[in-house]
Amino acid sequence: MIGIVDIIGVPMDLGADRRGVDMGPSALRYARLREALQQLGYTVEERGNLSVPQAESTPQGNAHAKYLETIQSVCIALADAVADAMRAGHLPIVLGGDHAIAMGTRAGIRRVRGRAAGTLWIDAHADINAPVTSPSGNVHGMPVWYALEAGDLDPHRFAYIGLRAVDPGERAQLRERGIRAYTMADVDQRGINAVVEEALALTAAGPGSLHVSLDMDALDPREAPGVGTPERGGLTYREAHAVMEAVAASGALGSLEVSEVNPILDERNQTAILAVELVRSALGATVL
Repeated sequence: MIGIVDIIGVPMDLGADRRGVDMGPSALRYARLREALQQLGYTVEERGNLSVPQAESTPQGNAHAKYLETIQSVCIALADAVADAMRAGHLPIVLGGDHAIAMGTRAGIRRVRGRAAGTLWIDAHADINAPVTSPSGNVHGMPVWYALEAGDLDPHRFAYIGLRAVDPGERAQLRERGIRAYTMADVDQRGINAVVEEALALTAAGPGSLHVSLDMDALDPREAPGVGTPERGGLTYREAHAVMEAVAASGALGSLEVSEVNPILDERNQTAILAVELVRSALGATVL
């Protein structure tokens, strides 16, 4: 169903240890995201960027969860923006920034819906470290854990696609919480269509019920070089589009975020251009 999309930029790199993802929202806009959605028939409301403090003027705080206080402050503002968009009947598209932004998106969704939405988390990494298990202290590796602790995420309506770099503490969390995780080995063995069909059966429950969180490092670095934490052996171009096309066909999409585009590490903005293509697929772009 064609409707209104709100674009919300969160130029934050406080959760990562490599600078540059704060320019991700600009790269996606430069890749003509607004025009791409308008061509599909959507009305696009551009909300601009949230204000995000710079690392140079921000205290790091706890070394096990660096810049956490500031990140949480930004995520409160993001939750407000997401909730405002949803209350207006619009579909929020959040542009990161590092993946710590997911804490704010999730909180805003729950505030409006009264419960956690089903979530498809497309990522090379599980992002479910607790501060005590994180090897780096970077909060972009913790948003799933924080969302679970806050009740903003339902572990029984949550599925990963594309995992291939998981820390020992994260493996324990996944087992203990019973979270469905489809690794790249599953994609290789079973095929992307079978994987995404199962994942959507678990997470989607009618129109507007599904949140999709896309970390661009889910794709193989040959497809998406402009990310801060690339991992070889990721989703191919067609596999990633197949996931997003299945999301569109489900009719369940209610919110979407794209994170970890790093223009400093990119080649001619190809990662942002690909991200825009994937957003188009999720919102219904077809060949015929």
